[in-house]
Amino acid sequence: MKTSDLRIALFSGNYNYVRDGANQALNRLVEYLLRQGAQVRVYSPTIDEPAFEPQGDLISLPSFAIPGRAEYRLSTGLRGSAKRDLADFNPNVVHVSAPDVSGHRAVTWARKRGLPVLASVHTRFETYFRYYNMAWFEPVIEAILRRFYRRCDALVAPSESFAQVLRDQRMNYDIDIWSRGVDRGIFHPDRRDQAWRQSLGIGDDEVVVGFHSRLVMEKGLDVFSDTIDELRRRGVKHRTLIVGDGPARGWLEARLPDAVFAGFMSGTDLGMAVASMDVLFFPSVTEAFGNVTLEAMACRLPVVASVATGSQNLVSNGVSGRLIRPGAVHQFAEAIRDYIEDPKLRAAHGQAGEKRSEAFSWDQINQVVADTYLRLIRQKAATKP
Repeated sequence: MKTSDLRIALFSGNYNYVRDGANQALNRLVEYLLRQGAQVRVYSPTIDEPAFEPQGDLISLPSFAIPGRAEYRLSTGLRGSAKRDLADFNPNVVHVSAPDVSGHRAVTWARKRGLPVLASVHTRFETYFRYYNMAWFEPVIEAILRRFYRRCDALVAPSESFAQVLRDQRMNYDIDIWSRGVDRGIFHPDRRDQAWRQSLGIGDDEVVVGFHSRLVMEKGLDVFSDTIDELRRRGVKHRTLIVGDGPARGWLEARLPDAVFAGFMSGTDLGMAVASMDVLFFPSVTEAFGNVTLEAMACRLPVVASVATGSQNLVSNGVSGRLIRPGAVHQFAEAIRDYIEDPKLRAAHGQAGEKRSEAFSWDQINQVVADTYLRLIRQKAATKP
């Protein structure tokens, strides 16, 4: 069997209705698989006006808006026309990318038919609750996730550090690495635009500490703002540039009134914005893979980040950036100050990061997933009586 023989049923909790790193990775995967001749059917909640056009055939699943986070939707299961469509499609492998109701139902459907199931893990779901005063709920969520992932034949995780976390949590022991790539046509140091910086009131000689991501509390916005405050208290001259939008934007604008908020950007505009920063500061600990970190590295920026699954397999501490203990505001501020005050250090670490980013090719990365599908199909066939 080869890649062109694959018939993949892919289940997603958010395939294209809100843009984030996980669903963009899934769309890139589907685009690659279709180019290789595979057949792919995608099942996900949908809305009338999604963030971007989907790759492949998208079948809508019934869903409802999540209370308190209405931009996201939760599927209510696999039934009716979607279930009939799945049966007609007759996949030879099932891929689940979210531990939601439809994901659980898809795993059950596949197991009844003796089909292999691959789960891709895109984020540390269990950590989200600590940002909403519900840290006590983490062990419960971890137990639910363990039950889900252990019913799957294998997992793919975006970094070795995250894979080790999953092993330590006893989620599964068959874990391949599905890393992430970067579009160097978009994220490149030549995208830097002094005129755009000037249009935001940023001087050519001002050092910009940047952040780009969806503006939600689980991205470490509290640590980010506390660190910027610490730089101000120390009298370290800089400008803060925040690229992105989300439900926590109002909170962050009130918290950092002197910051420049550029809003949501994508494509070449986002590449320009990132390249126009001087240092990326990204303290999030919820990432499974640091898409934001890799994009900044490709733009020749040094990165200051948390010692966490999202960045520690990308950033070489003291070579291409600094990795700091999560929540250590004073240490974050010290690391950022070094880059602000030492342009030679900033340039050297930025160049090292750019060189590291060159290793991340999307086609090579996505073939890993295709190879995992094929392996699971062979293993399942070998165990059938």
